[in-house]
Amino acid sequence: MTLNTLSTGLDTIWVVLTAAMILLMEGGFALLEAGFVRHKNNVNIIMKVFVDITIGTLCFYLAGFALMYGVDFHGLIGTNGFLISGHLSHLNQSISTDTFWLFQAAFVISVISIVSGAVAERINFRAYILYVVLMTTLIYPIAGHWVWGSGWLGKLGMQDFAGSAVIHALGGFSALAAAMFIGPRIGKFTPKGTSTIALPSNLPLASVGAFLLWFGWFGFNAGSTLNATDGRIGHIAIVTMLSAASGGATALLYTLFRYNRSDAPAVINGSLAGLVGITAGCAYVNDEFSVLIGAVSGLLMITATHWLESRGIDDPVGAFPVHAVSGMWGTLAVGLFASDDGLVTNGSWHLLGIQTLGLLILCVWGFGLTWFGLKLINLWIPVRSTAEEEEIGLDISYHGIIAAYQAHDFLKEEDYFSRKDED
Repeated sequence: MTLNTLSTGLDTIWVVLTAAMILLMEGGFALLEAGFVRHKNNVNIIMKVFVDITIGTLCFYLAGFALMYGVDFHGLIGTNGFLISGHLSHLNQSISTDTFWLFQAAFVISVISIVSGAVAERINFRAYILYVVLMTTLIYPIAGHWVWGSGWLGKLGMQDFAGSAVIHALGGFSALAAAMFIGPRIGKFTPKGTSTIALPSNLPLASVGAFLLWFGWFGFNAGSTLNATDGRIGHIAIVTMLSAASGGATALLYTLFRYNRSDAPAVINGSLAGLVGITAGCAYVNDEFSVLIGAVSGLLMITATHWLESRGIDDPVGAFPVHAVSGMWGTLAVGLFASDDGLVTNGSWHLLGIQTLGLLILCVWGFGLTWFGLKLINLWIPVRSTAEEEEIGLDISYHGIIAAYQAHDFLKEEDYFSRKDED
């Protein structure tokens, strides 16, 4: 066995294992979102995650990967690699194309899962399936090509190591567009515009989901090296841990001293915000700056949550504050704190300018394409559930499940698949 063969084998094992860690994050999304929504919509949340994994994976296999990583066409789009076939030697990876595709497929599933939470409890399940096709085939792959697939933003020098911009800011602004397009849940805001609280169904479940996401994030960030012998892996892991801890601690202390109680949903989302914030710069910033990035991410998440409420925008799980706002900050933080060419560290404005331009482009792209896509879908299938479906719950309306946590006697098959509002 040659050293080259051994190195390739180690890289393959590393990438496959970290891809599996990222895929486990879907379990985290499922538990987090199910815990934040009401009981009558728990199964619907789980089913949307399965749509992400099943439909999203197939769409990325058929076309998304090619548009993202195919041979570049004028910096705008990939042109080959459909069904992972054809000439792909330009990728120039030590691992096989199949291995590389698996890792990237795990990323695309994470993007669409961000949108899922923002429209929880009121989106038509069939319309959601169509949106998943749009996101995983076009919206994310084309944006990803611009930064990671030899596209124009990457050529300009934009730095986004594991996706604060490409995944989280893009996904977060797509989530904002979807939440605004579909409107708030019935009863979320009073006629005077005052926000009411929809009590989460299971915060312990949501916290377990957050822990799974935290675990998977080490695969998300460190796995993006695509190299088992990369000397940065340990550093990437520690700044990921520090930023997440800082984001959660900041939210914990802020709510404790501001409201005289430590708010569990805020602490959960604060930790996730810290993870999002460090994703772009995990390979570029030092330990001390990672703590600062996490702390600011936690504060921005809380501020953005209040901003949404004041604007009458309903985001049941905080997808926009956690992913979009923290992702924006994390992307700009690279331009500020990157060890080699950050504004604070080296006095250079160049990288910060590129980061700002790329961020604006990706946010507008995600928001605009999502809004336009949902309008097209709405011409064919109503994007929003009916008032009756929302009132009785999407579990029974779309999946025939009366209650996720209750045992029932045997039902006839025709009763199980009916959509009657009966127990």
